[in-house]
Amino acid sequence: MRVLVVEDDMMIALLIEDMLIDLGHEVIDLAMRLPRAEELAKSADFDLVILDVNLDGRKSFPVADILADRGIPFLFATGYGASGIEPAYAGSPVLTKPFLAGDLQAAIGRLVAQRPYA
Repeated sequence: MRVLVVEDDMMIALLIEDMLIDLGHEVIDLAMRLPRAEELAKSADFDLVILDVNLDGRKSFPVADILADRGIPFLFATGYGASGIEPAYAGSPVLTKPFLAGDLQAAIGRLVAQRPYA
């Protein structure tokens, strides 16, 4: 799968990228700030997005809105767990940081299985 990683901490972004590559996925880009993430969410070609909730003090829910409008699956990765998710996205998949590659693989599997065309 072609994956966009939206994460403001470079070390975590690179760790997630390594995990995804080890799992056989292609990371098409790393977005560390909200404006870049919004730009990519509107136009880039990818299969799913790993979306940090807090991007340098700004919430990433506008990116989630764009992805939902485009029908692109995403999961939130956050240290706050499900309690950090706005009510509009309460049912969205959440990976609580820190997580292992197996946790990421399982979350992607569940996300793909939920897709209507999976």
